[in-house]
Amino acid sequence: MTTNPRPVARIIPAPVPIPELEPQTRPNLFIELENVTVSYGKGPSATKALDDISLQIGEGDFIALVGPSGCGKSTILKLVGDLLKASSGHVFVAGREVGAQDVRIGMAFQNPTLLPWLSIRDNVMLPLKIVQPFRKHWATKRKGEYRDRAEALLAKVGLKDFGGKYPWQLSGGMQQRASLCRALIHDPNLLLLDEPFGALDQFTREELWGILQTLWIDTKPTVLLVTHDLRESAYLANRIVVMSARPGRILVDEPVGFARPRSIDTTFEPGFTNLTHKLRTLIVEARSAVGAAP
Repeated sequence: MTTNPRPVARIIPAPVPIPELEPQTRPNLFIELENVTVSYGKGPSATKALDDISLQIGEGDFIALVGPSGCGKSTILKLVGDLLKASSGHVFVAGREVGAQDVRIGMAFQNPTLLPWLSIRDNVMLPLKIVQPFRKHWATKRKGEYRDRAEALLAKVGLKDFGGKYPWQLSGGMQQRASLCRALIHDPNLLLLDEPFGALDQFTREELWGILQTLWIDTKPTVLLVTHDLRESAYLANRIVVMSARPGRILVDEPVGFARPRSIDTTFEPGFTNLTHKLRTLIVEARSAVGAAP
C-alpha cells in the first residue's frame, strides 16, 4: 500500500514594505512642475494659459520668470502657491503634491496691499498672527519677541523708527519695503514675488534690488520672481526662465553666473548687457511668432 508523501511546508516570506519616499531623498529639489497644463474656461471658448510645462527648482534657489505679457508667468506663481489647480500634470512643493503638506509662503505683489488702519509694524507682524507655529504664541509674544522681530526687519530695509507710522504716511517705495518685511517675517520656505517693484521709479527699484538681494543672502528662501524687467531678473536671480507667448512654454532656462553680492555697476558689465540683450531677443521672437508687435 502506497501513501501520498506528506506535503512539505513552504515558508513564504512576508512582503517587504516599500518605504514612502520622503522629501529628504531629494534634498535639493524644492519645486517641481511635471507636464503641467492650465486652461481657463471649457469647450471651444477655453483659453490655454500653460502648455506642458516642466520645471525643477532647488531649495534656496532664486528663479526669475520672464516673457511676453500673458505668457503664464503669474499662473505658475498661483500653481506653486496653491491658489490655482493645474488642468493636467503635477505640481510638487517640498517633496509633496501641492496642498498635501504645509509650506510657509511669503508673497509680495506690485501693490503693497498694506492695511491702512494698521501701523506699519502691525502690518509687518500680520503673518505671525495667522501662520503656525507663530499663531499659537501670538498672545504672549506679540508685544515682545514678535515686535522686536518686526523692528529688526524694518531696520534692515531702512525703515527704522517708521514702525509706528501708517501706510498713507509713507511713500510707495517705503510701503514696498514694508511689504517685503511682511513677506519675510515668518521665515518662509518659499517667497513668491509678482512684479514687486513694477510701480516704482528706476532709482527706488534699483535700491530695493539691493535690499532684496541682501535679505535673500541672509535667509535663503526659495524665490520665484515674476518680472518684465530683464535687468532686474539678471541682477537678482540665479536662473532666468524665458517663456513663450500664450500658451506659455519654457523656451530657455538660463543660468546667471555673476558673483554675489551684485551691484548696479554689475549691470553695466559686458557679460550682463550681453545676457539681457539675449533675453530681449528671445522675447521679441516669441511675441513675433504669434503676430504680436515687438
